[in-house]
Amino acid sequence: METTRTDHLKTAILLLAAAGLTLGLAFYFAGRTDIADLVWIVGVVPALAALVVEILRSLRSGEVGLDIVAALSMSAALLFGETLAAAVVAVMYSGGTFLEAFAEGRARREMHDLLSRVPRSATRHRNGGLEEVPLGEIAPGDRLLIRQGDVVPVDGTVVSDTAFLDTSALTGESLPVRLARRAEAMSGATNAGEAFDLMATREAKDSTYAGIVRLVEEAQASKAPMSRLADRWSLGFLAVTLGIAFAAWWLTGDPIRAVAVLVVATPCPLILAVPVALVAGLSRAAHFGVLIKGAGPLETMARIRTLILDKTGTLTDGRPQIVSIDSHDGMSEDNILRLAASLDQASKHPVAQAIVAAAKARGFTLPVPSDVAEIPGEGVVGHVKGRKVIVGGDAFVASRVGRRPDDHSAIAAGSVLVAVAVDGHMAGYLVMSDPLREGAGQMLDGLRREGIARILLATGDRADVAERVTEGLGLDGLRAGLTPDQKVLLVLSERKNGPVMMVGDGVNDAPALAAADVGVAMGARGAAASAEAADVVLLVDRIDRLGPGIEIARGAHRIAVESVVAGIGLSVMGMIAAALGYLTPVQGAFLQEAIDVAVILNALRALRIAPHEPTIPKPKAVSAGQAEIAQGAKP
Repeated sequence: METTRTDHLKTAILLLAAAGLTLGLAFYFAGRTDIADLVWIVGVVPALAALVVEILRSLRSGEVGLDIVAALSMSAALLFGETLAAAVVAVMYSGGTFLEAFAEGRARREMHDLLSRVPRSATRHRNGGLEEVPLGEIAPGDRLLIRQGDVVPVDGTVVSDTAFLDTSALTGESLPVRLARRAEAMSGATNAGEAFDLMATREAKDSTYAGIVRLVEEAQASKAPMSRLADRWSLGFLAVTLGIAFAAWWLTGDPIRAVAVLVVATPCPLILAVPVALVAGLSRAAHFGVLIKGAGPLETMARIRTLILDKTGTLTDGRPQIVSIDSHDGMSEDNILRLAASLDQASKHPVAQAIVAAAKARGFTLPVPSDVAEIPGEGVVGHVKGRKVIVGGDAFVASRVGRRPDDHSAIAAGSVLVAVAVDGHMAGYLVMSDPLREGAGQMLDGLRREGIARILLATGDRADVAERVTEGLGLDGLRAGLTPDQKVLLVLSERKNGPVMMVGDGVNDAPALAAADVGVAMGARGAAASAEAADVVLLVDRIDRLGPGIEIARGAHRIAVESVVAGIGLSVMGMIAAALGYLTPVQGAFLQEAIDVAVILNALRALRIAPHEPTIPKPKAVSAGQAEIAQGAKP
């Protein structure tokens, strides 16, 4: 609300300054210079007052910016009767601040649709019935109903026979986990199976999810406020400006020369060109599916030296996929997949849905199963076109067909085995895993060419799984089994070597994203908390967008610096001309306006930045989210 009021105030000041300049010029050319002077003063005073308030706020926080030069130029011009020059400066300055505020506000508003994960209420058992209650009313000992697809609202223990939870947002484990009775369930996990009952052990404010949200808030609060690129040269430029203005007045005795110097020195190349270049960079990055939440994060992206990547859902796809089919008793791989997928149509389990997607990716027509019985956490039994089919865990299927489970010790770490039996005989196995994203290796190579010196993996998954998935990527380090607070510590320790970018997609990544110099969330499927904490959101579910995003950030930053150097160089030459008496304050104001136009046109080149697109092999799947199948591969 406060930000909205500030934006409206800046808009009003800009409109008033522009209207004052335009109306004053109309009276001036009509021969009513007295009214013109009054109108210009009316247009300048609000802009000057707002500028003085902003300067005082900055000084209280220990910051000195180039706004002081703009305030001095407007004040001096009004004091010595150069009202037209003051009006031109007011329009230039208020236009720059409005553009900067607009860029920040627009980037933040784009995020609102991504923030929807936090549960607001829960379903509680009470007096033989169910009631919907706000999260704050849940107390330890309350029995809650967690329906399929619900986010677990508080920490508790499972009081049903079994529960299937998707904990990828909390632990980094990409595949759902089965919890037995009396097992502990963390808030923030999603029910991926049938409805179950949970006995609350903590209040919502003391639960895991609430703690992660607090970590995010603390990390965000510890960040320094965004400083404009212009302020880095503020003290030096301010000293040079005042020195030239004072020398011109002292040596000639003409205060108008000092006014002309201050007007020419008004740092609009810095105030305007920098936001224009960075906003153009924001727009260009969005074209490639990279949403950057403001000019500050974009500027920081240009200086990134260390990259920390989460594994599940970031470096990997985050969804179980079939990597091979092992056939027994001569049944073809196509028939095994077709029968298993046909039966799994009756299940909402993520693994079952991945099998169905894989079959549809091959173009199979799946008949409707009959006599289906699903044993939660174990498997599915039913008939497909008169044939009895069993799909589930190896032990479950083996017990149904009267045999011992096979030895699958050779299966790669992190893989999940799905057994398939047909008409009482073991038909084969579907081997599923969370594979590396297509083009991950090319993406990392491209980032190193862009100047990223150090790339690390940080995951909550097991070390053996992480090592297998990232083999051959040439990472500079791998940290496995990390909790959210340990990821924050890793980010903070790496910041000693330069600015750090953290990329993740789950709730467990949110604190680290907020602690990093630049946090990047996989927003297409990422958790709301990570999208809120991040400075950058990849709107398409492709991590290879990160390379173009960094390239655009560096290009926009380079153009902004070029604009600053050229603009300041021209301004210094103009100040010298004004000090020597070759420019009046009005001429100086219009000269500065011409410099602004030239510098802004240069800054707009950021809209034409063409990043190198990585060459990514086309996936075998028909569409995003469908599983790939490596035919002929054996576990």
